[in-house]
Order: sequence, then C-alpha cells, then structure tokens
Amino acid sequence: MKSSEQTARTPLRGTASNALKIVIVGGFGVGKTTMVRSVSEIRPLSTEETMTRAGLGIDDAGGVQDKTTTTVAFDFGRISLNEQLVLYLFGAPGQERFWFLWDRLFSGTLGAVVLVDTRRVADSWYAIDRLEHHGMPFIVARNDFGGPAHDLERVRDALSLSDDIPLINCDARERASSKAVLITLVNHLYALSSARESTP
Repeated sequence: MKSSEQTARTPLRGTASNALKIVIVGGFGVGKTTMVRSVSEIRPLSTEETMTRAGLGIDDAGGVQDKTTTTVAFDFGRISLNEQLVLYLFGAPGQERFWFLWDRLFSGTLGAVVLVDTRRVADSWYAIDRLEHHGMPFIVARNDFGGPAHDLERVRDALSLSDDIPLINCDARERASSKAVLITLVNHLYALSSARESTP
C-alpha cells in the first residue's frame, strides 16, 4: 500500500487523454467516503465533519450508531484505469438534509455507483430514483459490512432493479474491490454506448 505522502504526490500521467466523472451515491453511512479513500491515487479531498448533537433527530443513524463523522458536501478522488483513461470520483453526502447537492454533483457525470448496505436497503431508493430521473446510467454495489449475507437476487428484487443493471458485491475498504466496482461501471457505460451506436 502506498504511503499517504506518495499518494498525495501521484501526478496525472502525461498520456491521459480521456476523463470520466462518476458519482458514488447511497444512504447515510453506506461507505461512499471509504470507497473514495480506498481507491484514489491522490490524497482525497474530504468534507467530513464530526457528528454533533445537532444532528440528533435529523440524521437517521440506525444501524450505524458507531459512526462519528459525516460528509457535508462531497468527497473527491482520482484513479487512472489505464494509460489513457482517468476517473474523477465524487462521493455524495448521504443525509437527507444534503440531498439538494446531488443535482449539482450529477452535472457532467457519465455514470454512477449506488452503494447499498443490506442493513438499510430502503436508504438506496432515493439514490436510484434520482439517477433514473436524470436518465443517468448506474450500477449497484452491495458493500460488505461483515453481517449476514444476502443473496444478490434478493437485493435486486428489494430494489426493483431491472436485469440490465449490473449488481455486484464489494468491500469499500479494499482498493482492489473498489477498483473492480469502477471497472464494472466503465464496462457498463461502454456497453451502453456501443449499443446506441449499433442501433439504426
């Protein structure tokens, strides 16, 4: 694993010619900040703040009572998938009181990852609804919190996902797993683009 100093100084490759902006969305405490941190090749920009008593009764911390910080604007990171392709990552805030920021984060975004915590599946509905409203392609990643395993098809049914939306497992704490999620999204975007180009 790279040291924080090495990560902070990772330069953008001179061969980089294509960039994609993607957004990671999902409910409160689902692991969006963790995913950006685990996979970013630069020191992520984070707007996490310590949770205070002011959020009591406003933020639903059910299932994530041990959480002590929260994103109040967005997280930002970068990852080079190959010599030419760079992803700019934006982690959206999960609390309902910050959802007004989402539409701005979606501007210029080509696709999104919806992170799901199976302990709080209903928290993902708003994210999926907003993405569908914007007509934005997305994939869904079930984050592994070490709890009871849920069959992916049960998750698909609970979220009413169509069969053409990729649904995969991940561990947002692990760089390789988070990178696999991003690659799945890029492949999905490529497949959608190819399908549009081949349609008469």
